[in-house]
Formats: sequence, structure tokens, C-alpha cells
Amino acid sequence: MLSVDIKRTLGNFRLRVSFEAEGGVTGILGASGCGKSMTLRCIAGIDTPDEGRIVLDGETLFDSSKRINLPPQKRRVGYFFQNYALFPNMTVRKNILCGLHNEPDPDTRNRELKNAVKLLQLDGLENHHPSELSGGQAQRVALARILVNRPRLLMLDEPFSALDSHLREQLQIEMKELLKQYGGAVLMVTHNRNEAYLLCDRIAAMDSGAFLVLKPTGDLFADPGTIAAATVTGCKNIVSAVKTGEYEVEVPDWGLRLTTERPVRDDVCAIGIRAHHFRDKSTRNRFLIQKTDEIEEPFESIIRFRYIGQKEGTPDVWWRMPKDQRPELTPETLGIEPSSIQLLY
Repeated sequence: MLSVDIKRTLGNFRLRVSFEAEGGVTGILGASGCGKSMTLRCIAGIDTPDEGRIVLDGETLFDSSKRINLPPQKRRVGYFFQNYALFPNMTVRKNILCGLHNEPDPDTRNRELKNAVKLLQLDGLENHHPSELSGGQAQRVALARILVNRPRLLMLDEPFSALDSHLREQLQIEMKELLKQYGGAVLMVTHNRNEAYLLCDRIAAMDSGAFLVLKPTGDLFADPGTIAAATVTGCKNIVSAVKTGEYEVEVPDWGLRLTTERPVRDDVCAIGIRAHHFRDKSTRNRFLIQKTDEIEEPFESIIRFRYIGQKEGTPDVWWRMPKDQRPELTPETLGIEPSSIQLLY
């Protein structure tokens, strides 16, 4: 169990983070500069909060009121950097053994080395240098160097950001399996929502130094709760709305009212509709539209449209679909199921 409640100010930036995480993979999703990596550095002991408390498995790593601040080497936290930080002049074997520099017993060092090599499928690469490794192999060596130290918490800081899209997708699948085998608590920082959705059991959406919400992954994407969280999770259609009934909102910019599945609170300020969720055959919330543009991607089509009666100067609405599901003719009306309307507060 990890418990974090810290504050940190650097210039005009203020970090205010409070959360708990145990078991599985907890993602921290947000744009660059929102405080994701700073949160990890504070947990690892690389950076020091101004105040607050960090507790891991019952042990206090940091407590400003009690003046406790364990050094990084005593926290048993594994920190996986973006560029893997392998030593280029060392072999795979020596790079991994760097993770055991505090272990004096040679037999224990060799045993842990063999276990890590087997776990991460590095057999036969022990005498290779980093320049001789593929991207996936280098990533596994970096993980092995961390795991031999048996960390209580594994933290991944944008582990795929430096890779091209093809290699990134391949390594994400490998990482998912490796994290299952690791079995311990994992924190993963990312700005990539697809990556977060694939790898994380739960996700904290973060903005401007604070957690907006922490939910199981599926729940967050289905119901982000705030405009900022909906934006971070990639919702394309976010528009102001007001409550007009227990299960109804009015969208002034679109000139229409929508029926919702969830009860509407009085403080609703907007709705979100993901671009994939419009349906040409849905009978609910169905209104006249006019196509304004079409964008073709390798495997998907995006139709941009406006509702008849939509206010001038307001953004077009986005409808995204697989190419093989694109209607031959753009329909005159389009529907949206009440369950697909996200209420934002």
C-alpha cells in the first residue's frame, strides 16, 4: 500500500497530490508539465516535498512534521526512466548487477542475476553491450536491473515516449505481460491515453499539479466527471450544458436538448460525447445534421458536422468510425445513446 499526501512549490508551479494505491498498475495521465514526473521523483526521494507524508507498506518514507526523509537507496523503490539509463560501456550482465551493488554475497548476486535473466528472457545476451540490443531487449535489461533489487514499488516514467509508434505498440504488449509477472504495485506516468488504457488497472487524471480524479480505467473513460478529465482522456466533443430535467440537459451552442442515462446534478456545466459514440441508426437523441468536412486516416474516417440550428462560431462536432463502417452516404440525422453522454461538473 502506497499513501501519498504532499505539497511542493517550484516558482509558479504548485504540486498538491493526495492518493492511495495498492497492487496492480496505477496510471497517472496528464499533459506535459502537469506534475506527473515530479510526483514520482518525490516518492523516489530524488526530489523533496515542502510538506506532507509518504508511506509505503507501513514504512514512512517522508514526513515533514516528523522530519523523516529516507534517502532514495533506503526506500526500495524502483524508478524506470524514459531512456532506460543503461551504462553503454557495460555488458548486460554488469548493467543488471549494478542493481545489486548493496548485496555483498557473490552467491546471492549470481542467483538474483540468473533469476532476472530468466524472468525477462535475456538468456544469451549477458555479454552484449547496450548498442547491440534491440529496443525491447534494452527495456527488459533496464527492468531487470531494477527488479533484482526487489523493489516494493515499481515506477515507470513515460517508458515508451522515445520510441517510434511501431516499436512502442510492440513493447507495450511485452510490458503488460512483464508487469503481470512482477505482481507488485506499479505507478506509471504517461501522457498517452491509449497506453494508459492498455496497461493500467486504474488511472488518475492529473492537471496543473493536482489529481482530478482516480478511478478504475474503464470507469474513468466512461465517466470522467470534469471537463479537464474528459479532455485528458481524449473526449473530442465537450460543450457547455445546463440542467433542464432529472435526466435531461440543454446544450445552448447546439440548440437542442439531450436525454441522459445518469441523473443530472444541478451543478452540471458541460457534457462530453466521444467521437466514436454517434450512431447513424440510433433512435435516441436524434437530430438533423449537416456535414462540413471529412478527414481520412489509415483505418478510420472522421466526419465533422454541425447540428441544424447550431450557433455560428461554435466548433464542429466530430464523428469517428472505422472505414468499413462508414455509411455510403452521410445520414441527414444522427443519434446518440443516453449512456454515451458524459455529465461534466
